[in-house]
This record gives sequence, C-alpha cells and structure tokens, in this order.
Amino acid sequence: MKITLVRGDITEQRVDAIVNAANSSLLGGGGVDGAIHRKGGPRILEECRRLRETRYEEGLPTGRAVATTAGRLRATWVIHTVGPVYKKSEDRSDLLASCYRESLRVADELGATTVAFPAVSAGVYGWPVGDAARIAVGTVCNTPAKVSEARFVLFTEDVYAAFADTLSANS
Repeated sequence: MKITLVRGDITEQRVDAIVNAANSSLLGGGGVDGAIHRKGGPRILEECRRLRETRYEEGLPTGRAVATTAGRLRATWVIHTVGPVYKKSEDRSDLLASCYRESLRVADELGATTVAFPAVSAGVYGWPVGDAARIAVGTVCNTPAKVSEARFVLFTEDVYAAFADTLSANS
C-alpha cells in the first residue's frame, strides 16, 4: 500500500473514502467531523441517524468504524471512526490503532482503493501529535488491506511535520 501525506482540507480530497474522526453519537461535531458533515450535506446525517436507530443505539464504540454515503463530498463514502480521548494515566493506544485497522477493514468491504485519513484523536481529543503519527503510520503500514493508497490529510504544519518524520523513519 502506498502511503502519502497531504497538507490540506480532507473534505477536498478525491478519493474513494474519507475517514471521519467522529464522535460516538455520529451526529456531527467540531473539527474534522463538523467539516465533513457541513460540506457533505444532510445525506450523511440522515444515514448516521439511521445507524443510531438500528445498529448503534448507544453510539459507535471507540475504535470501531462504519460507513455512510459521502453526500456532496468528492469521495464516494465516509468511514466514521471514534478515536479515544488521550489519558496520560491509561494506555489507550490499542484503541487508536483499532480506528485505523477498522477503517481499512471497512474500506476493503466497500471495495475502496483510495482512502484519506485525518490524524484521529490528535485534535480536541488531546493525543500527543508525535505519538498519534507513530500509531497511525505504523498501524496502516502493518495492516493487510486491498487499499492501494492511504493518504493522510493533515490540516496544520506541525501535524504534517510529525507524520512526515514518522513516515521517513518507517521507510
């Protein structure tokens, strides 16, 4: 699988699937989640509401992933995953890694060959950026998938730099 880095807006990517750093409610929020819902339009929210009424009445569990339409986005699907909130006193890195593994599993089920990822949990959920990059890149590199390109789309220069350093160290 080819791994690429882009500094920019994940909602502008022309890929098969965009991964959304969602909250467990699946009903939109801030950051990446809010941007995807705003730009993608009401169809995404409609499908998320249906998922809440049927499969995830208590919300999508942390580390899991589920797909919806991408609405008006340039992608075909949005893969929603719930990252863990960082806690210094508790190692939750397995849950963060699960977000990437589960998103790749869902992408394979959909037949998606290009997937754009944000830096899950590295924003308001407080995960230290260097560690988030290490977990994200390491997990994607080591997860067997039919996806041909995993693209990390990183909004700020510091997050991009952390992912670039991690990727070069893994090459």
